[in-house]
Amino acid sequence: MKNKQTSRYEQRARNRYKKQQESGAPVYILGIETSCDETSAAIIQDGTKILSNVIASQAEIHKRFGGVVPEVASRCHVESITLTIEEALQEADKTWDDISAIAVTYGPGLVGALLVGVAAAKAISFAKGIPLIGVHHIAGHIYANRLVEEMEFPLISLVVSGGHTELVYMKEHGHFEILGETRDDAAGEAYDKVARSLSLPYPGGPHIDRLAHEGEAQIKLPRSWLEPDSYDFSFSGLKSAVLNTLHNATQRGEEIKPADLAASFQESVVEVLIEKTIRAAKQYKAKQVLVAGGVAANKGLRTALEIRCEKEGIKLIVPPLILCTDNAAMIGAAGTILYEKGIFASLDLNGMPGLLLTE
Repeated sequence: MKNKQTSRYEQRARNRYKKQQESGAPVYILGIETSCDETSAAIIQDGTKILSNVIASQAEIHKRFGGVVPEVASRCHVESITLTIEEALQEADKTWDDISAIAVTYGPGLVGALLVGVAAAKAISFAKGIPLIGVHHIAGHIYANRLVEEMEFPLISLVVSGGHTELVYMKEHGHFEILGETRDDAAGEAYDKVARSLSLPYPGGPHIDRLAHEGEAQIKLPRSWLEPDSYDFSFSGLKSAVLNTLHNATQRGEEIKPADLAASFQESVVEVLIEKTIRAAKQYKAKQVLVAGGVAANKGLRTALEIRCEKEGIKLIVPPLILCTDNAAMIGAAGTILYEKGIFASLDLNGMPGLLLTE
């Protein structure tokens, strides 16, 4: 049963939303992102314009561990969240009276990290009577593209990150249909594991990408196509093939150029990603292909996809590098769609580390 304070909060939030709708004034969404190791806050106007996008990265802190340590990430979020939000407001030259709603990532991600952002968003929402919106992290990555160019439907989005590799079909705003997903390692995860085997620093993806451009793809590595009509992905076999190649070379006393191995690995990943994306775009008659997620910053993937989409006559949208990795601008952009639909969260919103995109 709702208590009087909760009912009063909900009434204030509804009144604020109604007043904004009647005024026709610009919509300003405060986005908050803390799903992994970036503390970020942003102010987005009308879902397409970035007024601020502040990111406090923990990459240097986790580098010595060779990966993200969840407990350390959570503590860093606690230390940074308040200052990050304040800086986002100052940079955008906005006050709490200007904010239409607060959009926060509530899953998937590291549960402790998610809870910091959700708790901060709920506290501000309750104190200020500002509507609260829960945003799926992957939906945020997809909507980062709307900050570049307006989305045209139907479309196909290739999501490639450390924890996700998915092909998503969208027939309208807010509609997500998973056509294919990884059955084991995500593309970004495979990049990090291969980078570790080559003694490259964390995060490994950018280092593999850089090294790949210095070598030649002359080492034979497998492509996992799975069933002929499948849009699923699998990169564990490729990762194992790289490790076996290194091990066998060591056993024979042979030297393998790291740059050539990186180039061969990247060529295998990119070829599978592109072929399945193009096939999906043709089958579903997509007007656009979007790329989303941290691996979207990969130069090899971006270049190869640009060439292929131009050849096939398919419109491609890829976010700038700053919008590929985790950031709050993308959460504000995705949250704007939910705001326009009047879809809000209650104060019992919780972090959901295993949240599905279709939920």
